[in-house]
Amino acid sequence: MSLKAGIVGLPNVGKSTLFNAITASHVEAANYPFATINPNSGIVEVNDERVDKLVELFHPRRTVKTTFEFIDIAGLVKGASKGEGLGNQFLGNIRMCDAICHVVRCFDDNDIIHVENSIDPERDIQTINLELIFADLDTVIKRISKVETKAHTTKEKSAVAEFNLLTKLRQALENDIPVRRVELTEEEKVLVKQYNLLTIKPVIYVANVAEEDYINPDNSAYYQTVKRIAQEENAEVIAISANIESELAELPGEEKIEYLNSLGVSSCGLDRLVNTTYHLLNLGTFFTVGEDEVRAWTFTKGMLAPQCAGIIHTDFEKGFIRAEVYSCNDIFEYKSEKNLKEAGKIRSEGKNYVVQDGDCMLIRFNV
Repeated sequence: MSLKAGIVGLPNVGKSTLFNAITASHVEAANYPFATINPNSGIVEVNDERVDKLVELFHPRRTVKTTFEFIDIAGLVKGASKGEGLGNQFLGNIRMCDAICHVVRCFDDNDIIHVENSIDPERDIQTINLELIFADLDTVIKRISKVETKAHTTKEKSAVAEFNLLTKLRQALENDIPVRRVELTEEEKVLVKQYNLLTIKPVIYVANVAEEDYINPDNSAYYQTVKRIAQEENAEVIAISANIESELAELPGEEKIEYLNSLGVSSCGLDRLVNTTYHLLNLGTFFTVGEDEVRAWTFTKGMLAPQCAGIIHTDFEKGFIRAEVYSCNDIFEYKSEKNLKEAGKIRSEGKNYVVQDGDCMLIRFNV
């Protein structure tokens, strides 16, 4: 599964600095609006200690971790939904993403320009959220004009269902409620996908705090504001310091761990951001293991064994027979597949098996 998260926010809130750090790349991070004109894309490996433990057991010739693509998107300003600044380009780039990482400035620095000339996280969050809402409202209204007559005249079931859904969405958006907070039936959840709306995408608020607030972000009134808004929206929030992340990105593995320990934290911002995004998107990881390769695969929780087999190769899903399955925690305990067999820990699962996070799977298929 190719996963994309868009890093968005007002100009000069730390988006590009964060992007540079988490992708260990070096795109422009200048102190003026619209320094990022084209979306910069970077692929990062997802750090998963389970992969490292599996490698120690199997000594494979190749190791493949799951990956996540981060896209640094040009800063947004008021009126983006009407094409102001780089609005249309900004909004189009967000549509490509599975999740939105909304970076909010939570630090004072007179040397770094703010487009509104003051620091106010609530105002900044509202600016971006409203522009996304306005863009979605425009999409919904245009669609209503195409289906309304058909729904009222022909009474065609599908047209009526779509019109009712669009009316519900319009009412919410006109009250500044994003689509992700609207209660939808299972049928409506299928219908709404065709519109590719911006406010249906899950959001993680990334509070870019001052270095002195990194260890205890709750000491920051700015962060407390972002945290309150996230709780009200039932959204996720993490605190990072883009400057500290930049320093961490330059360090080799052992030195990075030492630096994190000296800060009193166990993981860097990238790891917390990826883990939070996985949780938000209801994702899990299963593994294929052996002497040739240890590989991690991303799947959506609730998927059946044949569907997960299809992530590896479409032929595996078409010709799925069964899967030999065991938990990675079990092999960490028993140390080998031979010991697992003797302990009866390897199961044969059929087409109705719901794959679990941490499963190691061997797919049996025939085409």
